[in-house]
Amino acid sequence: MIDQGGNGRGGNVSGFGIGQAVRRREDHRFLTGAGSYVGDVKRARMAHMCVIYSDQAHADIVRIDVKAAMESPGVLLVLTGQDAENEGLGGLPPYFMPEDAGGPPGFRTIRPILVSDRVRCVGDRVVAVIAETADQARDAAEAVEIEYSPRPCVTTPDGAAASDAPEIWPGCEGNRSFTLAFGDPERTDEAFARSAFVVRLDLRNNRLSANSIEPRCALGEFVMNDGDGQYILHTSSQNPHGVRKMLANSVLAIPETCLRVISPDVGGGFGMKADPYPEDALVLWAARKLGRPVRWIASRSESLAGDNHGRDQVASAQMAFDENGRAIGLRVRAYHALGAYVASATVAPITFSMRMLPGVYDIPAIDVRTSAMFTNCSPTGPYRGAGRPEACFMLERLMDEAGRVSGLGQVEIRRRNLIAEQALPYATPTGFTYDSGDFAGMMDKCLELADWEGFAARRQASEGRGLVRGRAVTCYIESAGVFNERMELRFDPSGGVSILAGTHSHGQGHATAFAQLIHDWLGIPSEQIRHVQGDTDAVTFGRGTYAARSSMLASTALRAAADEAIARCSPMAASILETDVDAVLFSEGLFRAAGTNRTVSLQQVVRGFFAPMGVPGGQSLGLSTVGTAGGEAPNFPNGAHVCEVEVDPETGAIRIDRYTVVDDVGKAINPMICEGQIIGGIAQGVGQALVEEVVYDPATGQLLSGSFSDYGMLRTDTMPTIAARLEEIPCKTNPVGVKGVGESGTIAAPPTVVNAVLDALRPLGVTDLQMPLTSARIWSAIDAAASRKAEPA
Repeated sequence: MIDQGGNGRGGNVSGFGIGQAVRRREDHRFLTGAGSYVGDVKRARMAHMCVIYSDQAHADIVRIDVKAAMESPGVLLVLTGQDAENEGLGGLPPYFMPEDAGGPPGFRTIRPILVSDRVRCVGDRVVAVIAETADQARDAAEAVEIEYSPRPCVTTPDGAAASDAPEIWPGCEGNRSFTLAFGDPERTDEAFARSAFVVRLDLRNNRLSANSIEPRCALGEFVMNDGDGQYILHTSSQNPHGVRKMLANSVLAIPETCLRVISPDVGGGFGMKADPYPEDALVLWAARKLGRPVRWIASRSESLAGDNHGRDQVASAQMAFDENGRAIGLRVRAYHALGAYVASATVAPITFSMRMLPGVYDIPAIDVRTSAMFTNCSPTGPYRGAGRPEACFMLERLMDEAGRVSGLGQVEIRRRNLIAEQALPYATPTGFTYDSGDFAGMMDKCLELADWEGFAARRQASEGRGLVRGRAVTCYIESAGVFNERMELRFDPSGGVSILAGTHSHGQGHATAFAQLIHDWLGIPSEQIRHVQGDTDAVTFGRGTYAARSSMLASTALRAAADEAIARCSPMAASILETDVDAVLFSEGLFRAAGTNRTVSLQQVVRGFFAPMGVPGGQSLGLSTVGTAGGEAPNFPNGAHVCEVEVDPETGAIRIDRYTVVDDVGKAINPMICEGQIIGGIAQGVGQALVEEVVYDPATGQLLSGSFSDYGMLRTDTMPTIAARLEEIPCKTNPVGVKGVGESGTIAAPPTVVNAVLDALRPLGVTDLQMPLTSARIWSAIDAAASRKAEPA
């Protein structure tokens, strides 16, 4: 449920404007099975691809024999890495490196679309088999013979930093691609030297798989148009223009106009689908060679092994406090796993895991550093939150520990350190400037909604049932809205309009939220507003959707496009109203002649742009407008979470009894969509805290969690009912006042759950836990604590 908190909402009488909790217009199509995904796209003579993935974590390829596969029934083509090299195909580079933005130099890698010499993780692509049917392709893949010469491997980022770790990339010293550092080491050393007490924790942020409902899919075609060949790729992607750019420039070496990328409905992405993968290139290459469409759909096991993973950070964190419980210094040394390659935008989460470390607290001195380490595992990339969860986890675990050590408790230690509202705008030691917010207010409202004061009675009731009960509060902030964006409004002769979106909705409800904006600003009925996305031939340019960017950047760009439409329409409205353009006023979808009762709607004016003979007012034929958003200044969603858990000491089972969240989302375009995003994010954060982890065997690098029998996924009976409340403190760095919401829930949930469980278990002697908090891990921690108590002094 959403408590609107008495905040003013958009006053649009139609019930569809900004601030209205209208149902998503997309949902009927999805719920009735009318969605259109890559797997639904079928073409005549379509062939099917099976990719052979390395079953070795680190090995030289000695021999590949495809003869038997080529002779298998239905087989059309078998491709190897040597074939790719012979044809001059490139690989997939990182989107950017720190040095591209003025940071330190790093060791770059290029990810081959098929590996020809040395595999560096289980899941490296080695051979592609294309056949008439998917079953025939899989059967033939079994006939391919690959001989490997194994090499030593390493699967953890701290292990990769050890002096005796095997070398993963020749010339990359210590397996370290780059090191990022923020803050003032000398000032931080001084703060620690004069501190009253210091808290220290060693923390591990577990590796995760996104596990989208729709696995990754790709359908490649090569068609001849007027003598010129064009590639067409249907792919399950959050960022079709980004996919086009990398595949055209880095792999195929063709002009971008020769590649059309279509991303239809996408069944979940969470950052994992923001980038191209080898399979996207392979289906295009195979389609050109065969002259037939080629499709590939990942199995669940292929997804768990081959998708980019998230998190995988190891950190040693310390915080220094003065005698009044005020934080005066923060020091962090971390290792963040890259996996086998610097893939996609993985630099982003590594950067944000350090830059967001001050959080909502006034910490005057920091010295934080992280090293990006190669490991013999699948590459990591942005996953919902992208570095903000890692930062929040470190910070909030330290705050809880400080509250325990100082005796101030969970709430008071935070209250003494929160950035005061009057201190805004506030510049952090890592280079961000928070423009707006009420961090103490968010915490207080969350504590009230959670009935923090009633905890003692609930704990007593739990103890009566043989259970222990704990609670925790977390304060969080994130940076949202990166890169620039372009949105276009294309009007039609009836007065309707199509929004050509550079963003990409894959569950965020853009077709509804963007229509609410345009309806509010231009007065066009919602049923006459169309949303177009995901086709590089239809949408001139865009950056896609990730990093909670679309609410701010798309709305800012749409505002500019709407303002341009009003400006373009004003001279024609003046002609229709028989008045001077300076006397034309616009509001609520109507142009008015000042001092008269004469009006004309924007839609009526738009029709004038399509007059069959001439155009009134000397205007051009047709009307389209473009708005852009620069993205120079991000926004900072923030809020507070409270969690209460019960733990059964006999079994280690955890039950989340109550979960409360209050979020500052700036101006809420659609509160219902905001609620869905928050709850979905919390579910993923709770999943990380309790059950999810990608596990590799440390000796062999084999993937031990390669199916849903082994990889824990949150179930509906584990998720509590979420009590949620929105607070609207408008952002001051964009004209709409919006702040991101898509990643908020994921950021704060892991430390809130872990701290609550530790609060419950501390009376039993358990003082530290690492995620995920499985029942076995909890039971073992309780048993170990009991054994320590039983030991003689």
